Amino acid sequence: MPSAIFSLAVVPVLCLIPILALAGPLLFRAVGALLGLYLRKKTDGRLSHILELTEQEEKKWREGWRSSSGSSSGRDEEWEKVDTYTVGSSGNGDKGEAEWDGIVGFFHPFCNAGGGGERVLWAAIRATQQRWPKAKCIVYTGDHDVNKDAILSRVKNRFNIHLHPPTVNFLYLTTRHWVLASTWPRFTLAGQSFGSLIMAWDAFSLLVPDIFVDTMGYAFALGLSKFLFPEIPTAAYVHYPTISTDMLESLDPTSTVGSQGVNAGQGTGTRGKAKKLYWKLFAKVYSHVGASADVVMTNSTWTMGHIQKLWGPLRKASRPIAVVYPPVAVSELEQEVEVSPESEKKREKVLLYIAQFRPEKNHQLILQAFAEFVKTSKSPAAKEAKLVLVGSVRDDHDSKRVYKLRLLVNELHIKDKVEFHLDASWPEILEWLRRASVGVNGMWNEHFGIGVVEYQAAGLVSVVHDSGGPKMDIVVDVDGGFTGFHATTSSEFAEGFEKALSLENTLEVRLRARESAKRFTEEEFARRWVREMEPVVGLKELKVTTEKRRV
Repeated sequence: MPSAIFSLAVVPVLCLIPILALAGPLLFRAVGALLGLYLRKKTDGRLSHILELTEQEEKKWREGWRSSSGSSSGRDEEWEKVDTYTVGSSGNGDKGEAEWDGIVGFFHPFCNAGGGGERVLWAAIRATQQRWPKAKCIVYTGDHDVNKDAILSRVKNRFNIHLHPPTVNFLYLTTRHWVLASTWPRFTLAGQSFGSLIMAWDAFSLLVPDIFVDTMGYAFALGLSKFLFPEIPTAAYVHYPTISTDMLESLDPTSTVGSQGVNAGQGTGTRGKAKKLYWKLFAKVYSHVGASADVVMTNSTWTMGHIQKLWGPLRKASRPIAVVYPPVAVSELEQEVEVSPESEKKREKVLLYIAQFRPEKNHQLILQAFAEFVKTSKSPAAKEAKLVLVGSVRDDHDSKRVYKLRLLVNELHIKDKVEFHLDASWPEILEWLRRASVGVNGMWNEHFGIGVVEYQAAGLVSVVHDSGGPKMDIVVDVDGGFTGFHATTSSEFAEGFEKALSLENTLEVRLRARESAKRFTEEEFARRWVREMEPVVGLKELKVTTEKRRV
């Protein structure tokens, strides 16, 4: 069905949902059940096709290994170790713990983007495959320009994550444009959330899974799933709340965070008050749909705190909201970047800031702090110091932002001490991680901070914003010793640069930082992911078993 026709058919149905909610719970549930039944009947044929296709691909894969290894025992050892990341026993119904063969639907419309969110997706699928090797993982994506082989190849090359191809399949959405910010120049939060409902309906029109997992933060998709299929367990991995109490408070210029964020102090006047009311109403609806998830995982203590405030009071599920740190390539960095007395001799007085050139990354603050540092500090470190900005440029807006930053560098008279490296390759980034002494992060309320973990894994001393994940989870004391410094103002950052470049026991701090990074490995992510998903699989198995007994 063409996208335009599909959208015209679906939008009126979705607009009726809030009216049905007001009409009464019985009618609301009845209509949801009827629509859910319609979608199940509609997708039965595709379900059979996917099961048949998986069986055929599994057979070919086994035959390929048999011919390449010379015997049937030559199966990839990664898939022999099914229980590598198992934590405890969930008692998943009548089947053995590793025998569950249901369908897990991963809602990730931008699965081929190649960012940190996508690393979470693929690491989650790998952990699911290793824990439940007979389960089928379906990814709902809008990346029509690439096929399965191309996507899995990119996953392997970009993240060094090897998946089992037969049990991974992709279903292509035709409605992804509904969630683009460009589609909603006004009322963007509400518009994108409504668009996610259309996209979720599109997904369920392709296939109804046994378990529905949102890994991109589309809370409204979770709510639609519960409306249509109350019996289907749902799980959410939240990278950051769509709206937070900090965002609401930042609109007030008199609040403690009124000078922070891209919307700082915009809650004054008639327009500002209207925006504040709009955000508050949106937050209430967002809280209700998000609270419907059976299992909620967040990427940091900061994110968990905000999701707990918003979703927690409305949640009916007994399992608490959990922190599951995203996987970071810590092991690779440990292999690629040496931290030793010998490598210490090769380190330079370089302050390294790796971040996309987006407004919230606050490069301007770091430039101002660096200028203050080199002009006011009398230490030898200030004379040799250099600031290196490494980041990707997505579009013309980013290019203009970089141009303005270069102008600021000239105005601050630090041109000979600042370098820009745009769209650097991974080998180039590794080289800077070997050369640099200090890693910098200037973003307010960074929800986690994968880049900061990479600094630590490479042995850099971090100077980060005194907020969010970098403050609460990453740059913390280890074995009674510090691993970096926190700052808020340009003066505080300048002081942090001074301290970080003037340490006497630098190698000790670097080794503590590297030890700290081990909390964020891919293996640790997999263990936590499985621990949270086991009850979801157990819940699905329990419901299936109960239905069989009724029959």
